[in-house]
Amino acid sequence: MHAPHRPTRLTRRAFGASLGLAAVGTTLAVDAAPAAAAAPAANASAAPAPSVPLTNLAHLNFLLDDVPLPPVPGHTTFALGERPHAKAPWTYADGHPDGTYTRVGGGTLDPATGHWSQGAYNADDIARAAVVYLRHWRLRGDALSRDHAVELLRTLTYLQTATGPNAGNVVLWQQADGSLNPSAEPVELPDPSDSAESYWLARTVWALGEGYAAFAGADAGVAQLAGFAEFLRDRLHLALSALSRQSLGRYGTWASADGVPVPAWLIAGGADASAEAVLGLAACVRAAPSDTVARDALAHLTEGIAAMSSGTTREWPFGAILPWTKSRSLWHAWGGLAPAAVASAAPLLGRDDLLEAALRDTAQFTPQLLTTGGADNAWSPTPGEAQIAYGVDSRLQSLLATADAARAPGLEALAAVAAGWYFGANRSGLPAYHPATGTAIDGIETDGRVNPNSGAESTIHALLSMLLLDGRPALKARALEIQRSVEHSGLTVVEAESGAISGGEVVTVPSAWTGEANLSGAAYVQLTQGGSLTVTLPASAQPRYVYPIVQRTIEPAGDTAWSSGSVALGTTPNGGAGEAGLTDAPGVLLPLTLAQALPEGATRVTARARGPVSIDALLLQPQIASVTVSGDDVTTRILVSSAPRTVERRVDVPQGCTMTQRAFDAHGRAVAAPPNLRGLNRSGRVRIVAGGFTEVRFERR
Repeated sequence: MHAPHRPTRLTRRAFGASLGLAAVGTTLAVDAAPAAAAAPAANASAAPAPSVPLTNLAHLNFLLDDVPLPPVPGHTTFALGERPHAKAPWTYADGHPDGTYTRVGGGTLDPATGHWSQGAYNADDIARAAVVYLRHWRLRGDALSRDHAVELLRTLTYLQTATGPNAGNVVLWQQADGSLNPSAEPVELPDPSDSAESYWLARTVWALGEGYAAFAGADAGVAQLAGFAEFLRDRLHLALSALSRQSLGRYGTWASADGVPVPAWLIAGGADASAEAVLGLAACVRAAPSDTVARDALAHLTEGIAAMSSGTTREWPFGAILPWTKSRSLWHAWGGLAPAAVASAAPLLGRDDLLEAALRDTAQFTPQLLTTGGADNAWSPTPGEAQIAYGVDSRLQSLLATADAARAPGLEALAAVAAGWYFGANRSGLPAYHPATGTAIDGIETDGRVNPNSGAESTIHALLSMLLLDGRPALKARALEIQRSVEHSGLTVVEAESGAISGGEVVTVPSAWTGEANLSGAAYVQLTQGGSLTVTLPASAQPRYVYPIVQRTIEPAGDTAWSSGSVALGTTPNGGAGEAGLTDAPGVLLPLTLAQALPEGATRVTARARGPVSIDALLLQPQIASVTVSGDDVTTRILVSSAPRTVERRVDVPQGCTMTQRAFDAHGRAVAAPPNLRGLNRSGRVRIVAGGFTEVRFERR
């Protein structure tokens, strides 16, 4: 996969090989702090008792270091004269066979200067680590977490440029000696990093907003914090003033992406970046309802995020909020907090209409994501990338925020399944988070290989998830029941080039990345007018929907008729995509909806081109998709419908088990069984409403 517009620190490092990017430095001697404790080995698969807190800050504490804050023109922070040091987390942590870790910076280390080509610390992780400590302090009343939050926020505001033409923007990288590195190697845009808005500016808004909310009214009891809350709000307003000069100043204007209007006022063109800012703005507005500056920014960004909602249960991307205005073909899991942001903001704004976008993403798209294998790094547009804690945490936060805002209990059932990823219900079959040490692996590849490192980003997002679970004991107990992934039956991909071609050829490309999407398998089939393609599919005992993935050209180019035997499935346009607009490539690569379902048992699909067409692959969607996860005493199955009407299914009830089921509609709200279906639990039949999902639990007696 080509990295989308700006991968996270973790993506560049942990999956550098798969992204075709250079690996960063991997060694650093750290004498000032001991290595973190080893992750448990003998009992690694044993789930902790529900009564034991999951949140363990030991490894994040290990990543923290003291950082000097030298006097630099344009950069200052709270009480800098009295306290010229603060704290920041190292960016990465390399794991060793003995269970210890080495703290590592980004890029390569210059032994002569002690500087990294990127830096030791970065604003993204400083901001998000501050959110962890703030939430832990508020949940547990932990004074040490409060103090760490203060010091991280002091470092973060030091990185924020306070004066001059770039005031309000943020320098991304900082060296271990405290010096700033505005221009990293390799180059990251914007360069210098405080010359324009950025993901780190958005995350700074997140941390400042949550920081203000936490300290407002609380700093009077701690003498050295007097005025700290207002300092944070002033810096939040400074950040918003920078955004107002940049994206937010374009509020209400629209751009075009392959012929579709997209909001022109999202931060760095992203619903992903804007969502993290909205989380902080919502916290600020909740604490200070009269703050019109924050409220206006909250409303404008939330409107823009909601406008990126796309698709339905029968149209790709199945209700997801797309993260990037420059692509209609890319959804990615990191930075996927858009539903959480919309769900947090909509009630504050009195905008139930905005909440609909969060509901579609969590109750329609997320079930499809879970049945297809979980929170892949990306669907671009085909699924099948590595998975990291960032993506899993984003799903968990979004499901729960939306469940609360919309009173949709079905989303909590999905949240338990999503959280099971941390405890072994993933491709590796191993825990991805270790409560005994507070470490979180840096990712799991598609083949189950584990990246054993535990960098700041993975640690931070795993801890954000654990804080959510610790604050919801019933959900926590459900999640801890889930330790194994048993089965996924969701979207699958069949390559077009595997088919029989007449009047066309297979075209192989040197790079799968088009500038806005990935060609599956780095190849496609080019048919001339009158050409045909027949693809053989795996058999299925149920109807499926077929989504041809077509590279539509800008200009109209006829259409393609699709059939299976004597059954006409529908047609797809070959062109007419519209002007590229914001996007970096002409045309658009998208899965297109066919009107009719493929009959059960059908194993061939034929395309007949009535104009030149480029076909990448076929995406297959079962009318009833499913994911099954289990633990020692409970097996949970989620059945997800894209069928046009309610479906009943028989299920095998394991011997010695009882079965319960809960059905939910396309908004995650409970659906009562009609009288003639009551008692189906005893007969092993389940009911899945059109567009909704059903949770089935098998428990040992």
